[in-house]
Amino acid sequence: MTDQTTIIPFSTSQHSKAQVANIFFERPEFEAILNIYGKMVASGHWKDYAISGSKDEAVFAVFQKASERPIYRITKTPSLRHKQGAYAIIGSQGQILKRGQELRQVLKHFDKKLIKLVQ
Repeated sequence: MTDQTTIIPFSTSQHSKAQVANIFFERPEFEAILNIYGKMVASGHWKDYAISGSKDEAVFAVFQKASERPIYRITKTPSLRHKQGAYAIIGSQGQILKRGQELRQVLKHFDKKLIKLVQ
């Protein structure tokens, strides 16, 4: 039997400093998005969604069909919070439909799609 007293650490302090935390939606933000998502699914406008987080932004993508590109992307970009607003709704062609400082105000963009004329 050999002497195995050498300890090899799995992570070094250099690697932990280089790692940047990914940005995601916080719980109240995610609840507000899922609230709108549920209403839009119930009305038949949306069918599927995807979520991603990176070091720059968090994205909630909405699809009419799972095999297509997203019709809307709800993004959170904290680096823009003091400039144009951290939250944005981006259309399927990349156009910015609404941008703002507060997520609930930005999500009001979808309210007009939920209004139906009842006779």
